[in-house]
Amino acid sequence: MRRIVVLAGGVGGARFLRGLRQAVPEAEITVIGNTGDDIHLFGLKVCPDLDTVMYTLGGGIHEEQGWGRAGESFSVKEELAAYGVGPDWFGLGDRDIATHIVRTQMIGAGYPLSAVTEALCRRWQPGVRLLPMTDDRVETHVVIDDGEGGRKAVHFQEYWVRLRASVPAHAVVPVGADRATPAPGVLEAIGEADVVLFPPSNPVVSIGTVLAVPGIREAIADAGVPVVGLSPIVGGAPVHGMADRMLAAIGVGTTAAAVAGHYGSGLLDGWLVDTVDESAVKTVETDGIRCRAVPLMMTDLEATATMAREALALAGEVRSL
Repeated sequence: MRRIVVLAGGVGGARFLRGLRQAVPEAEITVIGNTGDDIHLFGLKVCPDLDTVMYTLGGGIHEEQGWGRAGESFSVKEELAAYGVGPDWFGLGDRDIATHIVRTQMIGAGYPLSAVTEALCRRWQPGVRLLPMTDDRVETHVVIDDGEGGRKAVHFQEYWVRLRASVPAHAVVPVGADRATPAPGVLEAIGEADVVLFPPSNPVVSIGTVLAVPGIREAIADAGVPVVGLSPIVGGAPVHGMADRMLAAIGVGTTAAAVAGHYGSGLLDGWLVDTVDESAVKTVETDGIRCRAVPLMMTDLEATATMAREALALAGEVRSL
């Protein structure tokens, strides 16, 4: 059985995983999920990226949004607003809140996040093994201007949801990542993998945060198996989200070739770019990364499955070299 490890962030990673699962239904897929987006709200621990993967693969996602629950209601949010309790910029739906209550209660009882995630997945049956990158607390913060001539750090969720990435980001800091350790099973899954995939997720605040946990990048680089990524940048712009803002904050250009260079040939073996970026293939390969141009728009499930097959085919080419 083919063993595939995927580093995943939010919407893009979750949708890619759905295509991968269709492309290779017989494969054993382990997902290492980003927890840098986690936030504590109303006394609850919220794990947006883990939940997006879980809901998407388990059939409970709000398809149009790509996040949150289908058929959601917001009675609790409305009641909190009536009490004047904030923040009002982050809306948790009633069904979604149930997930966070279960998670928070289990963590309060002493269970690590990895065990809690496994328990939650028993309901959703995502068809993959979903692991948080770490059981330790990591929060991605974004440094912005404070409006008074200085700078301040805000939680990534505040930057993305409240500010809508409307102001320049000067730095991205995964607070706590340098002291974190990989969650149980993470390094073992990488060591036993036949291929490692980087889906078209944000390279800074999704994939980058996972790689910031000491030991994960090193384990991937030393695994001795093909590592293939799919560009989240198409035609000089993010397919989804604000990767351009995050890339600018770390001094990386918003191009498919620049993102490949950001990961580097010491980590990546193969890189897929969209057909509109075919001119980038030569640049990427000059840097020692095998590259192919294929359609990378996840317009439907079959198109996404085809992307996954192309990534695995490129991994096969790398392996045969």
